[in-house]
Amino acid sequence: MSRYDTFHPFARVLHWLMALMILSMLFIGAGMVSTLAEKHATLLAIHKPLGMAIFVLALIRLGFRLVHRPPPLPVDMPEWQKLAAKGSHWVLYALMILMPLIGWGMLSAGKYPVTMGGGFVLPPILPQDPALYAWLREAHRYLAWLFFLTFLAHMGAALMHGLIRRDGVLKSMTTGN
Repeated sequence: MSRYDTFHPFARVLHWLMALMILSMLFIGAGMVSTLAEKHATLLAIHKPLGMAIFVLALIRLGFRLVHRPPPLPVDMPEWQKLAAKGSHWVLYALMILMPLIGWGMLSAGKYPVTMGGGFVLPPILPQDPALYAWLREAHRYLAWLFFLTFLAHMGAALMHGLIRRDGVLKSMTTGN
């Protein structure tokens, strides 16, 4: 695989950093909604700024991807798989941007502060409305499940490329060699 067929090093760093952050966020979110114990406040204090960090990095990553195109998929890959790969990537980008916005909107509608740490609080982006809060809370929950399933499919496809097809797709996002 030539250098041209790999992702830019900055894209690779962002990818793996965000993968860790998103996986952490999914488990923190699951733990947060399954407990009302003292751990809930700690998990919530991590969840909010981590979500906003993912949001900011997703915008940076999307902008970078629009300027630095990813390497082409293997020529012998079936068209439906290419379509699924491209579609799932755009679903992941959409979720990386929408999930934090929906969370922020949900908390705004519930009149809960979005604290980033150090006393910094984000301004509300939606008016207080209990019905809107309830709707956004459900949307956040269902989209989290979609995010988790899409994440698993993405990991499964990466492993398929790395272990079964051995076509360089996984290497293009890991070592780049």
